[in-house]
Amino acid sequence: MDTRLTRLLGCRYPVIQTAMGWVADARLVAATGNAGGFGFLAGAVMTPEEIESSIAEIQSMSDAPFGVNFHMYVPYAERIVDICIANGVRAVSYSRSPSPKTVDKLKTAGIICIPTVGAKRHAEKAVEMGADALVIQGGEGGGHTGSVATTILLPQVRASVDVPIAAAGGFRDGNGLVAALAMGADGIAMGTRFLLTEESPVPSVTKDVYLATPPEKIVVSTKLDGLPQRMINNNYLGRLMAASQVGLLVRALKNGLAFRKLTGESLISVLGSAWRMYRSGDLSLGQTMMAANAPMMIQEAMVRGQPDNGILPSGQVAGVIDDLPSVSTLMERIMSEANTRARQIASLSGEGETK
Repeated sequence: MDTRLTRLLGCRYPVIQTAMGWVADARLVAATGNAGGFGFLAGAVMTPEEIESSIAEIQSMSDAPFGVNFHMYVPYAERIVDICIANGVRAVSYSRSPSPKTVDKLKTAGIICIPTVGAKRHAEKAVEMGADALVIQGGEGGGHTGSVATTILLPQVRASVDVPIAAAGGFRDGNGLVAALAMGADGIAMGTRFLLTEESPVPSVTKDVYLATPPEKIVVSTKLDGLPQRMINNNYLGRLMAASQVGLLVRALKNGLAFRKLTGESLISVLGSAWRMYRSGDLSLGQTMMAANAPMMIQEAMVRGQPDNGILPSGQVAGVIDDLPSVSTLMERIMSEANTRARQIASLSGEGETK
């Protein structure tokens, strides 16, 4: 399927696997590329050394192009950029734009910049700052999310920018892909659907919780770090929602120290990152202090297999997913469904009829 997105990224199909923390590892990214999609490595929860090692692992398993996600505020962000350039990574993704200097450095090296945005104004700003393409995530999407539904956000952004767009939030099959294309997207981006595949590293006990959860139990809360996040409403989230603000800040301090130990960074470096986040104006002081909560609480479920003792980020689409296919099977199914649906739609206007 040929779209502006496939031509830009060099993949066969206009389907992006998003950089879910603790989930989008080398095996999942390689499987996505081999199946014709475009995968992003979850570098935001990795050290530079882990990113470099994972890039090498991906390249040993696949010749397909892929990308790396990173967080611009970490003290080693420039090291990650250099690693991506040195290893010929095709694209980088991020939720908040790096400095213009960093964007120029990436683009000069031929690396495509694809930020994720959840509002029209953020899309416009990202393009002004040099984004080559966008992932626009509607409110149905998992993890940090906006308040506008994908069906509203997509045509709104499409009318305001002229770069390739991958629509995210609510997609799982070929019918959704065709719907996104009809609304002006150049492809789709999926997280939860790839989380629920054979190659996903998420423990089976955690995957089972996702498969058993109905859409109405996948809610949005600000309790984790002060920002809206969509996740499964489990017992752990219930305890967080009942906790006091002081209790949440104490928890954030503990998680911040745990994250510092995980990355091997000094306390001064971590505090410097927090200060840069706050100074950017995107987050309040309270939100900045709680930023470490998300990765550490998610790790309990996604890595340690303790879904009752951690957070389960999820798109609402998990409520209508009932299987764990291989990535190759999933991609084949998506494209078969998309081609069938596209022919059916074309036949409505007579374009699919034999002349």
